[in-house]
Amino acid sequence: MTTEHREAAAGAGTENPPGPLVDVYWLAKRVTRPGAVVLDASVGAHREAGRRIPGARCFDIDGAMSDHAVPLPHTMPRAEGFTGEMRALGVDGTDTVVVYDTAGIYSSARAWWMLRAMGFDRAAVLDGGLPAWEAAGFPVEDLAPGGAGRTGDFTARPRPGALAGSDAVVEALADPRTAVLDARSRERFTGTAPEPRPGLRGGHMPGAVNLPFGEVQRDGRMLPAEELRTVFEASAGSRKRLVVSCGSGVTACVLALGAELAGYSEVSVYDGSWSEWGLPSELPVVTGA
Repeated sequence: MTTEHREAAAGAGTENPPGPLVDVYWLAKRVTRPGAVVLDASVGAHREAGRRIPGARCFDIDGAMSDHAVPLPHTMPRAEGFTGEMRALGVDGTDTVVVYDTAGIYSSARAWWMLRAMGFDRAAVLDGGLPAWEAAGFPVEDLAPGGAGRTGDFTARPRPGALAGSDAVVEALADPRTAVLDARSRERFTGTAPEPRPGLRGGHMPGAVNLPFGEVQRDGRMLPAEELRTVFEASAGSRKRLVVSCGSGVTACVLALGAELAGYSEVSVYDGSWSEWGLPSELPVVTGA
């Protein structure tokens, strides 16, 4: 470890994150301090990296951190279940939590939003994720993310409005004060590319605006706040309330993160996203731009 890195890792104890996004140097100063918790929220093939930030614990969005009683992927668990899983990870209500993933910023934003939706504000996303951590020369462990070895006292306190159901999205689409933003690719939005999940209709909600989640990032990191404001204003216009959607509620949270960094305070994530809306039903679907 270089002198710069030793100095970065020798900072004072943890405190509330300065915002929803922190860089690797902020984390390195606090990662070994009592009260600091690092969660690896990688999903799918990204979990195959076999490396973790030292001491990171597995926030398994594909597994325990989804409600498998619901026939949709990545659905938010009930408060009691979420409480139990967070306690099993050793998280206390006074901890500072930083979440990351091995792709840069992909599923980590989902973990952050889930924590926020459950009333926990002492959480932030690691900008650039594991690639940025390794590029800065900080150490990793060649182990699968593990647990805590102790039970925490975390308690979920669901925040009204953080997650939206299909009824709320229908209302939002008819509300001139609200913009519904879809984080999927342009091809999926227009219906020119098939959905990766079988049985779903192609296209988008009438009145929704396409903002692919990659457009709020550059090289795996979030755009600066000023650039984010420009991006969101180009999509949402003067509307200050946002509902964000995607394929299964994961990359919608990248838009939620970008929106908060851009200064939006009224943001909801459509939990079912296209995995629900795209099913054969009376929910309206249109194709084209």
